[in-house]
Amino acid sequence: MQLNKRNATLALTLFCAGLLTADMIGRPGTTARAAAAKAAPLAIPSAVQLSNSFSGIAKLAEPSVVQIVSTIQQKNVAMRLPFGGQNPFGGQNPFGDESPFGITPPRSQRSMGLGSGFVVDRNGYILTNNHVVEDATRIQVKLPNDRTNYPAKLIGTDPELDLAVLKIDSGKALTPLKVGNSDAVEVGDWAVAIGSPFGLEQTMTAGIISAKGRDLGDPGHQMQRFLQTDAAINRGNSGGPLLNINGEVVGINTMIASGSGNFEGIGFALPSNLAVDSYNQIVKNGKVSRGAIGIQFGREENSALLKAYGSTSGVFVQQVTAGGPADKAGIKASDIIVAANGHEVKDGEELVGMVSAAQPGATVDLKVLRDGKTLNVPVRVGDRAALWAENGQPKSQADSDEGEGTHARLGVSVENLNPSEREELGITGGGVLVKAVEPGSFAEDIGINKGDVIVAINRQPVTSAAAVRNIMQAAKPNQAVAFQLMRNTGGKWTSLYIAGTLSAEDAQR
Repeated sequence: MQLNKRNATLALTLFCAGLLTADMIGRPGTTARAAAAKAAPLAIPSAVQLSNSFSGIAKLAEPSVVQIVSTIQQKNVAMRLPFGGQNPFGGQNPFGDESPFGITPPRSQRSMGLGSGFVVDRNGYILTNNHVVEDATRIQVKLPNDRTNYPAKLIGTDPELDLAVLKIDSGKALTPLKVGNSDAVEVGDWAVAIGSPFGLEQTMTAGIISAKGRDLGDPGHQMQRFLQTDAAINRGNSGGPLLNINGEVVGINTMIASGSGNFEGIGFALPSNLAVDSYNQIVKNGKVSRGAIGIQFGREENSALLKAYGSTSGVFVQQVTAGGPADKAGIKASDIIVAANGHEVKDGEELVGMVSAAQPGATVDLKVLRDGKTLNVPVRVGDRAALWAENGQPKSQADSDEGEGTHARLGVSVENLNPSEREELGITGGGVLVKAVEPGSFAEDIGINKGDVIVAINRQPVTSAAAVRNIMQAAKPNQAVAFQLMRNTGGKWTSLYIAGTLSAEDAQR
């Protein structure tokens, strides 16, 4: 018992000491009081009724957001039914050609598609996505709080922007949504999507703008630069509006990034400023006309390629369409376009925007850098749709596996082309075939592939494997090395330019 009392006394003493120590440590001293005297006091802000803002948007947009039903008639569809054509009861098929157990004769099949849209004019004009109404034999629009399915007339489409304009005659004035300025949108701004996901009309979801100017790399839709949002977008939302916190349309919900087919946090909307220009042309002319000059360039700026050709900025011309406006004006592959109509051109997206805004027949004045010299080249703008067709190219034999190839440094092995191969490729007097590319090498890093044909290195034409080896062996660390190649893509040969800057390790390989 005596031992227990001593332990209790000791515990009490330690407890008190602990309290004393904690009190002493937590008590502000002279230095702490001096620092606190300089601190600004915190203040609680007034409550912001954000929920009221969202409900206000819902009430504002409700009369204007519509559901679109498209009917698509698919002809000559053969349907395979259960049992794979075998009579499960034995013997000959008792049902003949119309057997429900085999393949029925080809017949028409009708499918229905659901999407969204929104009113932009009180007279019944509606904006939606082209893919919502594409190939439809009948289009119907359902207005909010109205059981009538109104037949819609397709006024025109802009497939490159995935945009369509419809018109209905409802016998009454409709309520249009106000269109905002999508250029004013900033990452982090509130975003509200409204539509008919899975056929559920007037569904509203909210999020933020998570990115701007998103290029999804689709060559058939080069004009598209999307607003990215985490406001939920699902099947059936296509064509519906993306609104800012003021209830203004800043985008048209178009697609999602998804592994499951449903929303996973990333959706894309076409900016309203792009849609407005297209809409105005469609309602005026029934179609959209855009300018083009017939050149191709890399989707991403390659600083090493520009450096190798004597520039730090601009658009490097990879290919020129034969007979197109640029070709007729004298633009050549490997030219660098640094300005258009007196305005500096920073990248290909900016150049496309300036040229496409010009109507066919107008003239755009290009400032071009070629072999260290500056040229002024006026180009008469052509019609983008007419220039879109691809040019045929001869099929390659360059992927032959015969021969060992010559190691030419920087991770490539090359082989001479015979005269018939050069003739087939349209290459006169030069060009060598890439037989192999070493994994992890400089050549692989910059994008050289087996089967490519090297035409020139740093603007020097190459006529043999030995010439390639000599040029590469002279390359030094921190030097930009540019290749002009021919590449077979889908049975067609195209010209391209790629480049990179050598590291010290690359230079030793």
